[in-house]
Amino acid sequence: MAATAATAAAAFSLLQQRRAALAALAVGAVSSSISSSPSSFLGRLSLRVSGRCAALSSAARGYSSEAKGEEGELRVRYLDDEHKGIVVLGINRAHAKNALNKNLVKMISKVTESLKNDKKVRTVIFRSEVPGVFCAGADLKERAKMHSSEVSYFVSKARAAINEMANLPVPTIAAIDGIALGGGLELALACDVRVAATSAKMGLVETKLAIIPGAGGTQRLPRTIGVSLAKELIFSARVVDGQEAKSIGLISHVVEQNEEGDAAYRRALALAKEFLPQGPVAMRVAKLAINQGMEVDLLTGLAIEEACYAQTIPTKDRIEGLLAFKEKRPPRYKGE
Repeated sequence: MAATAATAAAAFSLLQQRRAALAALAVGAVSSSISSSPSSFLGRLSLRVSGRCAALSSAARGYSSEAKGEEGELRVRYLDDEHKGIVVLGINRAHAKNALNKNLVKMISKVTESLKNDKKVRTVIFRSEVPGVFCAGADLKERAKMHSSEVSYFVSKARAAINEMANLPVPTIAAIDGIALGGGLELALACDVRVAATSAKMGLVETKLAIIPGAGGTQRLPRTIGVSLAKELIFSARVVDGQEAKSIGLISHVVEQNEEGDAAYRRALALAKEFLPQGPVAMRVAKLAINQGMEVDLLTGLAIEEACYAQTIPTKDRIEGLLAFKEKRPPRYKGE
């Protein structure tokens, strides 16, 4: 009990220090002159605030690249034509129900690192290429062979990879066309928007294995559906379908599954297409302002919003938006 109390006290002290740093950052960002470029500002603000930036057949024809070999467990596809700017990450571990193993976690981290600095990427869709499953959670067969020290290391790496997904500067959408359990749901929770088929099954079921969600679930689920309900779902290890997930706010959209088994992906693709016409800098800054603002009090959040808004003022895109409005034509944004 004494050790537990000491741990809690240390965590509380760390939280207080983080809150103080956030407040100081916001005040400093607002009071300082706005002289840096939007991209450099985003990098600095994200790093300082958060600590670290811790099938549709027509679409199939638009795929321009695909990873091969072992890296094929996470396929990266850049869409073309009307979907240009959308990147689809597809998990492909059919034999293991897309369970998260060491290699898949490594691939998620590697791909995320490359995407976050790619200015051509406008939206990322995370999906499964295995029918009936999104991600079944951790690879328990691999886990059973690990020493306890290896388990801690693996969970830490998985947590970091999922955090990196959450900190991608562009909108992210999880298309849940099948089961999303444990780490699979934690991965979906790290995305900005979640879309699911009615037949999908979702839940943080770790307590059944005498452990707890370790890749963000205890933090992101309460922030998504509320503390009391999140506790109920985690304590009971309950699994919900798409309809119930929509009713409790776990997902944004629910769709009837189709014969191809990709209804959620199709809806996610349509949603991503809605994001494409908007100003790229504005989208990145808006995501940052929302994410960081939700972690602080309202006054500090408003200061963060003000600092972020200031970065859109000197952009060429803002001028283009005004000209397009005046000339009654669609804007041609370049992310500048």
